[in-house]
Amino acid sequence: MNTTPHILIVDDNREMRELVARILTREDFRVSGAADGKSMRKILADARVDLILLDLMLPGEDGLSLCRALRADSQVPIIMITAKGEEVDRVIGLEMGADDYLAKPFGSRELIARIRAVLRRSHMEPVPSTRQTSPKVYRFDRWTLDTERRDLLRDDGVSVPLSSGEYELLRVLVERPQRVLSREQLLDLTRGRAAISFDRSIDTQVSRLRKKLEHDPADPRLIKTIWGGGYLFTPPVSA
Repeated sequence: MNTTPHILIVDDNREMRELVARILTREDFRVSGAADGKSMRKILADARVDLILLDLMLPGEDGLSLCRALRADSQVPIIMITAKGEEVDRVIGLEMGADDYLAKPFGSRELIARIRAVLRRSHMEPVPSTRQTSPKVYRFDRWTLDTERRDLLRDDGVSVPLSSGEYELLRVLVERPQRVLSREQLLDLTRGRAAISFDRSIDTQVSRLRKKLEHDPADPRLIKTIWGGGYLFTPPVSA
């Protein structure tokens, strides 16, 4: 079972991101890095993240603005990191929805201890997301996917049955068209913590989907294999 926590470091200082990433990797965390809010949102759209280390001083949108925006539709734990140590900054960060606050410079042991403490609290006291996700109907190529009915309908009116794994994978793909997704990302997005570590399971699900979606599964046009990268869902999608 893949239960390794995924930590996202949002800091415009590349050396700081790499330093923190090395510390976390040694402690067996999975790590991603982003230099700004745009990069952060892309990672959050493409993977499940268990905790965000969010620097206060960022170019463009600062950490407080990003924290406020994240809290509008997500309960992912946030630890605010900044060079400032004044009490007012800590208070504002916590009022914006941060779960903890860490001032630079900090030691690796304190960083790890705070991350683990916040993760423990978030798992012990789960808070439902405030986002209300409405069922959608996605249309692509000759197909329609109804996420309320979990129904895949061909343009000739034939309903094609999907297993739970096939449905979840197709839903992830139609929500992220024309974007290369790695096997690890697909495992995270389809199954989260229940994802099995043997990522060939994704290849099996892709093969089954191709047999149902493609005109010629041997020459797939809708779900392309990107060698060394993962998979790409090629058709435009309307919702």
